[in-house]
This record gives sequence, C-alpha cells and structure tokens, in this order.
Amino acid sequence: MKLVIGNKNYSSWSLRAWLACKQSGLSFDEIMVPLYGEDWDERKKEDDDLAPSSGKVPILWDGEAVVWDSLAIIEYLADKVGRDRFWPKDDAARGMARSMVAEMHSEYFALRRQMPMNIRKRVEGVAVTPEVRADIVRILTLWAEARARFGKGGPFLFGTFSAADIIYAPVVSRFITYGVPVPGFAVAYMQAVWEHDWVETWVAAAEDEEWTIEQFEGPQAA
Repeated sequence: MKLVIGNKNYSSWSLRAWLACKQSGLSFDEIMVPLYGEDWDERKKEDDDLAPSSGKVPILWDGEAVVWDSLAIIEYLADKVGRDRFWPKDDAARGMARSMVAEMHSEYFALRRQMPMNIRKRVEGVAVTPEVRADIVRILTLWAEARARFGKGGPFLFGTFSAADIIYAPVVSRFITYGVPVPGFAVAYMQAVWEHDWVETWVAAAEDEEWTIEQFEGPQAA
C-alpha cells in the first residue's frame, strides 16, 4: 500500500489516515505532497497519485484499489484487517463511536476555521466566538460521555485506541495549540493521545518540516 498525505504540521485529515494505516498493522509507503506550494495547481493536474481525488489528500492506494477521504480509508482498512481492530466490540459502544466519528467528519466547521491545525504553533488569548465555543462544549460533552460509559478499559475514549481516537487526534492538537481550557478528565485523555507512540512520531516529523502555509498562520490563528 501507499498513502499520499499533505504537510504533517497542517493536514488534519492526513494525520487521521496515517494513524488508520498504523492501526491496521499493514505495511505502507508514505508519500508526502507539500500543499499549496508554487507548483500545487500543476501538480494536482499531473500527479497520477493525486488524480482520483482531484488533488485532495489523503489518498490510499492498495494495488488497483484507491480510497480517498480519511473516514473511507478507516472503513476500507477495517474491512481488510477486521473491524474489531478499529471499533469497540460492544454494540452500544460501537454505536456511539461510529456516531462520534461521523459527527466529527461532518460538523465543527467553526472550530476548523478559527483553529486550523498547526502542530508547531502555540497561541495565547484566542478570542473564541460563540460558534467555536459551542463546538468545543459539544466535543467535550461527547468525550465525557464516552469515557464515563465505555472508557474503563484504558485511557482512550472507548478504553483502547480506536477509530474514535484517530478521528479526534487533530482536535487534541488544536486544543493544545490554542490553549483551550478543558476539565481534568479531558487533560488526561489529551495527554494519552499526545503521548501515543504514533502521534509522537507524527508530531516530531511535523516539527522538522520546513514548509509554512501562510493561510494557516494568519490572523485567525493569532
């Protein structure tokens, strides 16, 4: 398999797909494509690795199979290696995990706009809009419920590391970058995610990157 990803410092969806590949236990080659560079528009047209998704990342190639979109990649890999590797076995837990993943995949636009992922950056005194605050409260509420109901088997949302933690890992990064105040249970959860071996590997690589994307460094992140 090969996984095409964007800049590790900024690309939240690439992080999710990369963690999914690691979770699968399958070997894969990583192809990093710097986003929004001077030749980005041309590369999107000419790069065969990017063609199926019209220049969007991440993209997973597995022989003749090509899968884009992080959630689709999670589901493809779960079908390939066994769904229990990605989802809780308990029906109630699995139902909640899938709902939380779907909600993160399709919601929280205010949070994404005002707090773009930027692993290297630390920002103090962010003026949080009511819309962003509502997103934060909703996420923390879901985290609290998952931990209280299904998190007794370990430090992650449903005990052991799962698709839910993969999907919410970039949110952990955003909360750290922008100094979002969170209750104690969330501090412990975020620490567990941030200290996960795979996340630490990704963060170290992001910190070593030389690229800067100005649209993710501007006033909305200041």
